[in-house]
Amino acid sequence: MPFRTWSDDGAQALCLLASLLDKDRLDLPDFAGRLRAWARDGYMAVGGVVFDVGIQTGRALRALEGGASPEESGPAGERDNGNGSLMRSLPLALWHRGDDASLVRDAFRQSAVTHAHARSRVCCALYCLWARRLLAGDEDAFSRAAAALLGVIADLPAERAELALILSHDQPARGSGYVLDCLVSAKHALTEASYEEVVRAAVALGDDTDTTACVAGGLAGIRHGLGAIPERWLSTLRGKELVDPLATRLLAARAA
Repeated sequence: MPFRTWSDDGAQALCLLASLLDKDRLDLPDFAGRLRAWARDGYMAVGGVVFDVGIQTGRALRALEGGASPEESGPAGERDNGNGSLMRSLPLALWHRGDDASLVRDAFRQSAVTHAHARSRVCCALYCLWARRLLAGDEDAFSRAAAALLGVIADLPAERAELALILSHDQPARGSGYVLDCLVSAKHALTEASYEEVVRAAVALGDDTDTTACVAGGLAGIRHGLGAIPERWLSTLRGKELVDPLATRLLAARAA
């Protein structure tokens, strides 16, 4: 693909953001419809070209096309824990005005459209709470997010077990497409000091480079601000006519 083209990560994140802004809530049928439009028609893809669809996402899209509801479309087996729902979830944290419990619930729901296993859902919720704590300027954002999530899921044994697994994961970052490794890899990249260094560290892990960089870069963007993104990256970005109006609407919604 041409230089500075976002992949499925960016397109699906914009599908979620557009749905949230248009509906002013997480409307799963609307969101699922936009994912279908992305895969079928190139909605929110740069130049309308779709060049990558994840395995679990592809299965979910086929289920949706076959008439499955978005609450039932996502694969839910333990081997169905790719990072396809994690990679697109940041707009939910940026847009959401509810309390932690409602953010967690919506993070679970947006994940389940394509990735319904508790591990994927918990990773999305932890990521959204992590982003929320970074937005608040918390210097210990990850730990505070984990503690908040534990409180929300106190009565959900399967989700508690998955959170314990996530927090005890001691394997080195590999940049793979597995949702838990993706989250750990992003956390590793975020030890770097600047936005550019975070993104470069994520890409340098190899393997699923676009998604690791997306997950880490989103949090680095919160931490360092728009001005930290190199101008040479922003000025040559393709598809700005898609993202700029949504970014403007998001800022207005947060200011309201």
